[in-house]
Amino acid sequence: MKSYPIKTKPFGEYALLIEWPKEVDERILKDILAFEKRLRAEWPDIETVPAYNSLTIILNDDIASTYDLSIKVHDLYHSKEDGALNLEQYLWTLPVCYDAEFGLDLKMVADHLNLTVDELIAKHTGQEYTVFGIGFLPGFMYLGGLPKNLEVARRKEPRMKVAKGSVGLAGKQTGIYPQESPGGWNIVGRCPVPLFNTDLKDPCFVNVGDKIQFLAIERAEFDLKKIEAEVGIYKPKKVVLHA
Repeated sequence: MKSYPIKTKPFGEYALLIEWPKEVDERILKDILAFEKRLRAEWPDIETVPAYNSLTIILNDDIASTYDLSIKVHDLYHSKEDGALNLEQYLWTLPVCYDAEFGLDLKMVADHLNLTVDELIAKHTGQEYTVFGIGFLPGFMYLGGLPKNLEVARRKEPRMKVAKGSVGLAGKQTGIYPQESPGGWNIVGRCPVPLFNTDLKDPCFVNVGDKIQFLAIERAEFDLKKIEAEVGIYKPKKVVLHA
């Protein structure tokens, strides 16, 4: 696998930031995830946060300082061996209802892009999106791979309240609001599947590097899946991805 010119720098007092070239590239993301796996094999208790073109490492008792960690990181990265990646990644299919009640900006965005509403929905659901980062809110996925003809600027005036499950478009990305919050993305639909649940061992079932595809559903099916999710019987469809 190709190596990249990485840089390291302290990220506060107890963390180290590793930076790859500043590009949104799935090959870079896979390199980050593969290196994260090597780091975890070296230090099983280490805490890491991957995103786009960086990896943050939180110090633990086994590592004395960010300087020591920086040396170890460079040595480990440049000593890596070529070979097939063995990353556990999935393609998740998530249902979305594009009903006018949920898609607050759907018609406006379609008009702006010179598309019909049906064309916009078909393009939005016809793409597989890569999870390049999870943040802003717990479980908020930054999804790259939006078709160029769906790119639209953020709203000039953010909403004070965006409903939980709202699916939005902003710039080159799409995403789902995992809880009610302020937000400036253009809302085109709503997903009934909770993306973050503190009652579970793994609160967010999706990981960076996974892929997401949306499935358009009618309002009645949205209500049914929401109930199934609330009682804990709904399981999102997933397919194993091979590196």
